[in-house]
Amino acid sequence: MAVRVVVIGAGFGGLGVARALREAGIRDITILERADDVGGVWRDNTYPGAACDVPSPLYSWSWATNPSWGRRYSGQAEILDYIQRTAEAEGLRELVRTGTTVTSLEYVDDAWRVTTDSGVLEADLVVCATGQLSNPVVPAIPGADSFAGPMFHSAQWRHDVDLSGKRVAVVGTGASAIQFVPGIADRVASMTVFQRSAPYVLPKPDTGYTERHHRLFAKYPSVPAGERRLTYWITEQFNGALEGTSSIAKPLMAALRATWRLQLRRQVRDPELRRKLVPDYEMGCKRVLFSNDWYRTLDRDHVDLTTEPVTAVEPGGVRTGDGTLHEADVLIWGTGFAATEFLGGLDVRGADGSSLKELWADGARAHLGIAMPGFPNLFVVYGPNTNLGGSSIIGMLEAQAGWIAQVARRVDAGQAHRLAVRPEVWQAYDAEMQRRLGDSIWAGCDSWYRDGQRITTNWPGLVAEYKRRTATVDWSELEELAPR
Repeated sequence: MAVRVVVIGAGFGGLGVARALREAGIRDITILERADDVGGVWRDNTYPGAACDVPSPLYSWSWATNPSWGRRYSGQAEILDYIQRTAEAEGLRELVRTGTTVTSLEYVDDAWRVTTDSGVLEADLVVCATGQLSNPVVPAIPGADSFAGPMFHSAQWRHDVDLSGKRVAVVGTGASAIQFVPGIADRVASMTVFQRSAPYVLPKPDTGYTERHHRLFAKYPSVPAGERRLTYWITEQFNGALEGTSSIAKPLMAALRATWRLQLRRQVRDPELRRKLVPDYEMGCKRVLFSNDWYRTLDRDHVDLTTEPVTAVEPGGVRTGDGTLHEADVLIWGTGFAATEFLGGLDVRGADGSSLKELWADGARAHLGIAMPGFPNLFVVYGPNTNLGGSSIIGMLEAQAGWIAQVARRVDAGQAHRLAVRPEVWQAYDAEMQRRLGDSIWAGCDSWYRDGQRITTNWPGLVAEYKRRTATVDWSELEELAPR
């Protein structure tokens, strides 16, 4: 009997794994997507200025290169169009069932029972591709519900709210905020940005691709391919610097810090504001951000930055720890995502009825970031310890998709039925991850990728190493669970 596969999520990860499964000869594939179309975070994040911070020649599928990118760092609309066009061309869109939210997974009678808000499906193999950046976080601040004006998260942008002439409060200074704050600055009457922790912001070496570029790329495919390889090499050097294994780690980090400091000094005139914008942690503890206009926007006369902690939200604005009420007509949360809450609120029960939530009580962990003991034929894409401090996550996603496709092909051929990682292999891999992360720059960081004392999101090495380790499944690491 052909293996039945359910993939949860239709972003880069879910579509990529579906394509790999098809390449492996798997035909019974259903992709469940809670939204109304494919695209993942690039469908959801439509805030002004939304764009990628990895050059598009690298931030794209290796099997679907695109010589017609409009610029080096493409914007949200162009990336979404690329995902949708590619999904259509590869026949992946026909596999997607939209408007379907998965609420639970339970392994019963040698199959996965996939419960959704519109019914129940059965599958022999399930791939969770819900990502680390799919569930927005709004902090529990007293009085938030009392705010009199429009209030929304950057990932749920209210395009019906006219910001012209409004007093706007922005809470957060992460990857989204550094894009949408400059994107709305010209429209608002005033803006107050509330910063808990200053990011390192480097210049963004962006450029528009002209018609001449496109003719060159089409005639000589080796040119964009070379740009992709060069970008990959540069980002791998940065990954190695974070781990401390790169031979040029010290001079590279020194050069990046000097570049950051120079941009800050050139774009911010006020010494007191510059002081507030100096991070209190080592470069690399949080993802380094790229912008050419973040600092200069904060230096504008109608924009204020406050580092006082937010203590309450009131009908008329935001109150900070010094007692000041910062009046506002609109409140925008730029507070990121629940990156350490893998699989969100999904209730997952394994072969013996055990709960994945209980297995992950001390922090999420998975062998190769993909598999857990006691959960046969259940795999995670963009799972624990697969995020990157630099480079393109798509390389990691493609590696995971290839590994999962090998397992699916084995099950489809009848050579295995209920494969799960061995507990001792899972434990040894997790011990290795925590040891290596403990020796890296992240050991001294207090950041979003931590879950208690564990670092649950980041991969400690190079993308190249991860690709090697997932290129061929080591079948000795997996076991066939007995039927129940």
